[in-house]
Amino acid sequence: MKRSYVIIGIFVLTGLIFAVGLFRLQVLDPTYKVFATNNVLREVVQYPARGLIYDRNGKLLVHNKPAYDLLVTPREVETFDTLYLCKLLEITKEDLKKRIREAAEYSRYKPSIIVKQIPPETYAVLQERLYRFKGFHTQSRTLREYNYPAAAHVLGYVGEVNQADLNRDRYYSMGDYIGVDGIENSYEEWLRGEKGIKKYLVDVHNRIQGSFLDGDEDIPAKIGKNLITSLDIDLQLYAEELLQNKKGSVVAIEPATGEILTLASAPAYHPGMLVGRVRGTNYTKLLTDTLKPLFNRALLAEYPPGSTFKVLNVLAALEEKTINTHTHFSCAGPGSSPIRCTHNHVSPLNVVEAIRESCNPFLWNTFRSVFSKFPTSAEGYNVWREHVLRFGMGKKLNIDLPVESKGSLPEESYYNRFYGKGRWNALTVRSLAIGQGELGVTPMQLANFCAAIANRGYFYTPHVVKEIEEAEINNRLKTRNDAGISAEYFEPAIEGMQMVVEQTNASGLMRINGITMCGKTGTAENPHGSDHSVFMAFAPKDDPKIAISVYIENGVWGARYAAPIASLIVEKYLTDSIADSRKWLEQRMLEANLLNPNQPK
Repeated sequence: MKRSYVIIGIFVLTGLIFAVGLFRLQVLDPTYKVFATNNVLREVVQYPARGLIYDRNGKLLVHNKPAYDLLVTPREVETFDTLYLCKLLEITKEDLKKRIREAAEYSRYKPSIIVKQIPPETYAVLQERLYRFKGFHTQSRTLREYNYPAAAHVLGYVGEVNQADLNRDRYYSMGDYIGVDGIENSYEEWLRGEKGIKKYLVDVHNRIQGSFLDGDEDIPAKIGKNLITSLDIDLQLYAEELLQNKKGSVVAIEPATGEILTLASAPAYHPGMLVGRVRGTNYTKLLTDTLKPLFNRALLAEYPPGSTFKVLNVLAALEEKTINTHTHFSCAGPGSSPIRCTHNHVSPLNVVEAIRESCNPFLWNTFRSVFSKFPTSAEGYNVWREHVLRFGMGKKLNIDLPVESKGSLPEESYYNRFYGKGRWNALTVRSLAIGQGELGVTPMQLANFCAAIANRGYFYTPHVVKEIEEAEINNRLKTRNDAGISAEYFEPAIEGMQMVVEQTNASGLMRINGITMCGKTGTAENPHGSDHSVFMAFAPKDDPKIAISVYIENGVWGARYAAPIASLIVEKYLTDSIADSRKWLEQRMLEANLLNPNQPK
């Protein structure tokens, strides 16, 4: 008898537990009461606005504009007016069916994006009529908007994540956007912000009825951090204008900080071309363009430095004490062979004069003197090569942009393989003395080298972002890099560079009234056509504010295009205008069209 009471008690207790649970679910909890009347819960991702991007003077370069995605949850879809929806979205019936089918193959229970980046004007009409389309809903996004038609290679662009992005960072989900190139890529972690979640109650007609639990479980999105770049957008616009109808680049750096003032590559493109639903079409056009507008020549192109490199050879020899400021080499006789002078000038010359005249025999003998100091040519070459490396050539500078080339500076093993160990010497690799041969530098490396000269022996890693909202830029960008050359050896080199601008036949194309600029022209040999025009410079001489390199492909020689363009950019930056006496030069550079095969170089 007692045993039966126990069993009955167990059943009664179990029943009470179920009864209380049902009462709580069906009566006391308003959430389930809502679901009981055919309402459903929808979680909508709240995408944060990306951080804004400004130039160094506070001018807004990149901001956001609203856009919307249309999502579908296949299991909730009911019969709808297909043609009407297609008309709203401006897509074909076949395309819409295909997208819904692909979404169902992915998951019938999870929402999938079927139309991206719907503009606000289309969204306004769609949202009013969305109740007719059960299983469809929208989510807000932002697209980038550019205030200036410039700096596309620096700013980069935003695109949809790929599988590699998803595997690398769990923050992203399929359909998310990520910085693909430029600042958008290298500063993605700061710019992207943090996603949020908003929970809604919707009725059987797919209409939002309100927030779930009055928003208590919502997670607000956090907008991205704003960036202040080192770019001067007015100078960037001017540089890109001067580069029109040319292939080449301009890189300008503030020597005292390493901040990049201008980074222009030509041909270029409007950054707005890679935004919105036209991005795919425009990207294909840019990718197949024979002029390669997507290729960032300032960071990726490798050119021989030509005669600009002679300054480095002089500095290395002075540091190794194999020459001094009183050393003279003649342009005649055995010492002038095998690299002869291409200019008519008095001879012999000292260091300052040799830089002014760009004297090949002087630089060949200077180069050879470093090799002669050591027991073997390989030892001499390695010492010389180390000097080049310390100026940031032959290796990546580790700037704050996602891509850059390291250039070309062969190791000893390269020549050992090519000629045989112990079977090569300074004469074998003599082209290096005048910036040719196996040497390859990027325009960024050349501008950085010039900044190191301006600083008399050191540089800061070039960078395009100077401030991050509520954060610090990487400390390595503020660390001084010593080039390993004593400060006193820069003075004769700089004096020679000043003479290049003020005391040569091409001075009228370089000299700026009231500003002492120091520069060096170069001609980079090109086996595929006309040689390239090269120039590097800094100004003012005693308080440098800007260091610059200019490469103009097929520009024939340095003083023809690169030097005038550089001098105009320097003048524009330091004086905010171009003197009337130099307007003719500006007009000539603006009108020069090196892409037209019928126009004489």
